[in-house]
Amino acid sequence: MIVNQHEEGWEIIYHRAHALLAAQLAGHWNKHDSPVRLYETIAAISHHDDLEREWDGKQLSPLGIPLDFTLDKSIDESESLKKLKEMTETARYRGRWVAFMISKHMSFLNEARRGQLAEMDKFLDEQLENQEKWRKELKLTKKDVEDAYAFMQMFDRLSLILCMKQLPEDQCALEIAIGPDKQRYDVVKLADEKVTVKPWCFEEKQFTVNIDACYLTQVQFENDGEFTKALKSAKVEPLEWTFVKD
Repeated sequence: MIVNQHEEGWEIIYHRAHALLAAQLAGHWNKHDSPVRLYETIAAISHHDDLEREWDGKQLSPLGIPLDFTLDKSIDESESLKKLKEMTETARYRGRWVAFMISKHMSFLNEARRGQLAEMDKFLDEQLENQEKWRKELKLTKKDVEDAYAFMQMFDRLSLILCMKQLPEDQCALEIAIGPDKQRYDVVKLADEKVTVKPWCFEEKQFTVNIDACYLTQVQFENDGEFTKALKSAKVEPLEWTFVKD
């Protein structure tokens, strides 16, 4: 989950909501300059964080405050691997291309863990084997795949910038990523609070995206059960961003 301090407590954004926002943004891309299998890639973006389950497992710090996903948590390697396997297996039910993009994402996130656990190494090797197998079956070039994954990463990153309140003030530009066209893209919050991306890469000259966020006034919790209960009854409000061509 993404945890932001709020004037009355905590703003909680589920990772699945962040993924939905990333998919919304990707859906506005200029269709005349799209990577291969655009709509399947958007589907993969929408589901790429299904691994995160804020209602399940450890979600609190030792002080009883909600843990943002960027903070260190004690990881049970075997349990983590079980979830990774489940994620890649269930992705196959949406088709090979979605499974391919999810597998690429799992590789990207977990290659740094290679060498720590034999079962993890086996899992990572299987992902690389599957990716090459699916690429050949789908008759795609390595460039096709890399461009599509760069597209996925770009909108994953842009969504995180928005959800984590990282937009700089004073109309300063923040790099999003290198896009599928090898072009650098920056995001800027304008004086009127609207947002633009430079260079502009979207179909429309203006569009609005939104997701739901939960708001908690309780700051500390005794245990994960109390926190989960509070989340289920929390006030929910929309977060909205309007993008314009500057």
